[in-house]
Amino acid sequence: MGSQVYAKYKQAAISSKKVAPVMDLIRGKLLEEAKVTLAFDKTKAAKMLLKVLRSVEASAVNNNNLSSEKLYVSEVWVGEGPTRKWGRFAGRGRYSRIMKRTSNIYIGLSEREQAKKPK
Repeated sequence: MGSQVYAKYKQAAISSKKVAPVMDLIRGKLLEEAKVTLAFDKTKAAKMLLKVLRSVEASAVNNNNLSSEKLYVSEVWVGEGPTRKWGRFAGRGRYSRIMKRTSNIYIGLSEREQAKKPK
């Protein structure tokens, strides 16, 4: 097992529940395959994940001298970030709460000994 490189996107303006299904699409895939998968996904979460994936790729290649052909997505997870809370007045003298949720996105890349050939 090669060394691991991580990147994170803190306080991303999206709920962690919306990011989690997109993460399952790239978990365990080769780097190039994961980038293609995210590039053709139209969701906001896919754009954010692609941004983090490109960042961790640059970090792995430039800082750790790892080969980009052997890299794969070894770890990817999302955590709940801080929630902005405010509200507005509603009908009948009530107050309606508005909660804007954020998330913290983490991606880890590792180097495989043998790169898997696509079928």
